[in-house]
Amino acid sequence: MELIAVPLTPEAFAPYGDVIAPGLGERMAINEGTTERFHDLAKVDVTGGYTLVNIFRGQPRPRPIAIRMMERHPLGSQAFVPMRGQDYLIVVARAGKTIEPGELHAFSAEGGVGVNYHAGTWHHPLLALESNSDFLVIDRGGPGDNLDEFWFPDNWPAISLR
Repeated sequence: MELIAVPLTPEAFAPYGDVIAPGLGERMAINEGTTERFHDLAKVDVTGGYTLVNIFRGQPRPRPIAIRMMERHPLGSQAFVPMRGQDYLIVVARAGKTIEPGELHAFSAEGGVGVNYHAGTWHHPLLALESNSDFLVIDRGGPGDNLDEFWFPDNWPAISLR
């Protein structure tokens, strides 16, 4: 089974989370007109915890990329924003207890565009396309186990992302 990444748009990504990009949200001038603010781009969810701000440095995987597992964060959202304008790939599935092969969707994100996965949304770990791809990551810290992994059963068809 082969996944084909489609361009990331706010409408196509809405079932999984928010797209974070200039030009989206309410636009306003602030700081005496020297700064343009794109307001309220993502709903960061840290219910019962606190906000973590991290930097992840990703490395590309061999192509085609073998998709063997997905993860989710049931207690809060998780946002990824590329820090150096690099493109990257996204594989997601709707929130639920398990995943079926036909439920996976792939997106190609242009540099400078981030995403915020809703709490419980299944997603593949970071899929950087360039070496040393830095991402600002905002997610939930605090009590509770906020990571579930789903490894695909051996009887599933092989899934690759080109």
